[in-house]
Amino acid sequence: MRKACAGAASGRESSAWAALAQVEDPEIPALSLVDLGVIRFVRTQPGGVIEVGLSPTYSGCPATAVIRRSVAEALTREGLDPFTVTDVLAPAWTSDWISTEGRRKLAEYGIAPPSAPVASTQQLLQGDRPAACPRCGSTDSERVSEFGSTPCKALYRCRSCLEPYEYFKCI
Repeated sequence: MRKACAGAASGRESSAWAALAQVEDPEIPALSLVDLGVIRFVRTQPGGVIEVGLSPTYSGCPATAVIRRSVAEALTREGLDPFTVTDVLAPAWTSDWISTEGRRKLAEYGIAPPSAPVASTQQLLQGDRPAACPRCGSTDSERVSEFGSTPCKALYRCRSCLEPYEYFKCI
């Protein structure tokens, strides 16, 4: 009996992960919430309630309410009621949590993925540089603006192909 219950729980958890992997980030639709690393966990609580842990990319992110609603809609659409969405604020989200597939999708979408982990506040304040232009691959670029279309991105211009592009900051 216990194994059957555990199997049912893990089946619901797997279904939840699959549903969440289809939910696009509202600011970067090339990425799913799972690719972005904002879905921290999916687990079954006593009584069969699915709990989804959600970490915003930064405190005050305006997309958080939309993301919560999208998570709820995806789980409801898959018939995974009852569920709860829990905010996970510690540890704080970091761009290190973007999956390998997510980094590939960012580059394919025209946004340079984060190049390296930032180990200290000093490194963060100094700013990091994209490894390469996502369009032509050149490493010769210049920062045009500290902020792109969202606070977690910076605007760069490639000196080789002369195209502007966004860089997802290491945070």
